[in-house]
Amino acid sequence: MTRVDLHLHSTASDGRLSPEEIVRKAAELGLVVMALADHDTVDGIVPALKEAQKFPRLKVIPAVEVSTDVPSGEVHILGYFIDYTSHELAETLVRFRNSRERRAQGMVVKLADLGIHIKWQRVKEIAGTGTITRPHVAQAMLEKGYISSIREAFNKYIGRDGPAYVGREKLTPAEAVELVVRSNGLPVMAHPLTAPEPETMVNELKAAGLVGMEAYYNGYTDDEIEYLAGLAEKHGLIATGGSDYHGFGDSGETMMGDAAVPMASAERLMALARQRGLKVIKL
Repeated sequence: MTRVDLHLHSTASDGRLSPEEIVRKAAELGLVVMALADHDTVDGIVPALKEAQKFPRLKVIPAVEVSTDVPSGEVHILGYFIDYTSHELAETLVRFRNSRERRAQGMVVKLADLGIHIKWQRVKEIAGTGTITRPHVAQAMLEKGYISSIREAFNKYIGRDGPAYVGREKLTPAEAVELVVRSNGLPVMAHPLTAPEPETMVNELKAAGLVGMEAYYNGYTDDEIEYLAGLAEKHGLIATGGSDYHGFGDSGETMMGDAAVPMASAERLMALARQRGLKVIKL
């Protein structure tokens, strides 16, 4: 386990732990730096920062994970040190959350056509006050015994190429990078191996303002990490990473702190944020 995790989710989006619980768990595990990066929402940042005041050794970076639209594969953009009070950011994320709910409803209908019957009301109960996302649909499927793991739901049914997949409103990757920059944040490409051509995407996004890319990530092999860290260095980007922990307790999930993210990743992000005059926590 390392002391840094720059990719965590809470109940504000599709995680199982509240922002406060995520912070407490990070502190219990001995993390020094964490980033709460919920999908298309910043609602968990204020409670996480407030809870972090109880743990002076733990620094919490405000962040967000913005979903984007590409013809194939999947590209998400992480925004670190964002101004989570930005009106433009808030309005954009509200549109995305509404689109997520419509998408999830469509998936429930498609699953029923496949003989997989889950109740929309149960999906909403699982999501609670957070944004309704695909893992909530998957959890409802798991409860009914249609699948044996959350990952199976994505692989067989609700992943991009699955028979129950439904699209939703998204920005292009470059537009997401630009949104993060306008929100006074540092844009980083999440889990690059989900992109159809990672280096081509990196070139495009660096021109839009990309400053980093995840190399140390949930389940990546040593060879994949070496490739991505080398790609980041080649293009003058910061190699970051995180567990993408959601707290589902699924056997395939990487535990918080287990993505082997070097402290240097956090230090370089901090240094760049200071250089750009952003509000930065102290290590």
